[in-house]
Amino acid sequence: MATFNLADLFEMVCDAVPDREAVVSGERRFTYRTLDDRANRLAHHLASVGIGRGHHVGLQLLNGTEYVEGMLACFKIRAVPINVNYRYVEDELRYLYDDADLRAVIVHRQFGERIAKIQPSLELLKHVLVVEDRTDVPLPDGARAYEAELASASPARDFGARSADDVYCAYTGGTTGMPKGVLWRQEDIFFAGIGGGDPLHAGNVIERPEGLLERIYDVGLCALPTPPFMHVSSHWLVFSMLLGAGKIVIAPGGRFDPATIWRLVGDERVNVLVIVGDAMARPLADELEARASTYDTSTLMVVGSGGAVLSPDTKNRLTAVLPNAFIVDGFGSSETGTMGAQPSSAAPLGYYKDAQKTADTFVEVDGVRWVTPGDFAIVDTDGTIVLRGRGLVSINTGGEKVFPEVVEASLKEHPDVFDAVVVGVPDERWGERVVAVVQPRTARAPTLQEVQDFLRARLAGYKVPRDLVVVEKVERQPSAKPDYRWARERAVEALAGGPS
Repeated sequence: MATFNLADLFEMVCDAVPDREAVVSGERRFTYRTLDDRANRLAHHLASVGIGRGHHVGLQLLNGTEYVEGMLACFKIRAVPINVNYRYVEDELRYLYDDADLRAVIVHRQFGERIAKIQPSLELLKHVLVVEDRTDVPLPDGARAYEAELASASPARDFGARSADDVYCAYTGGTTGMPKGVLWRQEDIFFAGIGGGDPLHAGNVIERPEGLLERIYDVGLCALPTPPFMHVSSHWLVFSMLLGAGKIVIAPGGRFDPATIWRLVGDERVNVLVIVGDAMARPLADELEARASTYDTSTLMVVGSGGAVLSPDTKNRLTAVLPNAFIVDGFGSSETGTMGAQPSSAAPLGYYKDAQKTADTFVEVDGVRWVTPGDFAIVDTDGTIVLRGRGLVSINTGGEKVFPEVVEASLKEHPDVFDAVVVGVPDERWGERVVAVVQPRTARAPTLQEVQDFLRARLAGYKVPRDLVVVEKVERQPSAKPDYRWARERAVEALAGGPS
């Protein structure tokens, strides 16, 4: 009997549409039957090396079919897939591997040397499965080849019973701090983050697992997630589509290239495109504005953004070039799911191995459990909720709170600014002062005075940056979220000789 367990739900849909395309990635075009077969083989292989219920398996992978297979395989044997940031260097990886108690990891070969360097210090990590990627990076001792192990494993779906209480875990560092694992019941994340049987996240959720089968249409939706699958918005979209008998399109190598994205939208008849804020939206808009006649976007119904600011200027540009698509500016977090898109959401179980952070973030009031992820908002008199930004990165300047996202959104309207991150740096008088770290558009050179004059017409004076640091490229996290730690370090370094 099916439960609200992610593996149970996938297998139920797979049996209903075995020959429908599930995943397209480069030359690979996998049907639901093929995807299930490969996930079964991987599940049997993991079980053969001692991975079972509750064990954590790292996925240190670029976007590809292997990421989807890895998540499904873990769920099939009641293990827990752990998303690993593939940009992490040795010290960061050592922390995450140890904190997450990883027993096995599936990794693209190009990241293998980093694992080799930290493996001797990791007592639990016993198994490394390597996905080839045409690099020749040295591998950890005892590493096994992904495709060879799948080929020798059983494709049978002969696993034991599962439960809606089985664990889903998302490791998140947010925009600051060390990564931490958010634990959910699978039933709860199905409704809070994966749509509850509604791929468009409009709140039309199912009441029983079999309800998924009643919503399978002759032609399923097609979605293209552009952020890395280690970012929850991407793998939530993947499961929303797979549990709705839809198709997932993956950009070759998991890389973000605007021309490739728009070509895939037309070639694969994509209906839903998911991005992360201005960092992806602006180059996509640039490409479409420059070469609109090159691409067919007629099937695109929704462009969904989350995880970072989608500024009003960028929304207007997307609306102009995609007049028939809804531009959805979503919000939420690993701790909340897709807030604002569901009639109600369940709360996570807490953080893995961190009782104090769990107590601080998940608070019970009058018998109701609330999540307090650190985002700030106000409620206007008409009931409208106005988001202010993440309190953890807010800037306190002379007692005034400045939320970086607000300033960043206005900065990106400046004609000479391509990307920007706003941070606070220490100031003897004000405690912190506001600094803009800016990547200019090609052949442009905005000055501090020009930027200040531009912003003063849009923002209160205390929010206007006192310094401007121009960089060749604004660094962001792999998810395209702002890397505030990098920006703050860059600002402090650049301003070491005094205000510019």
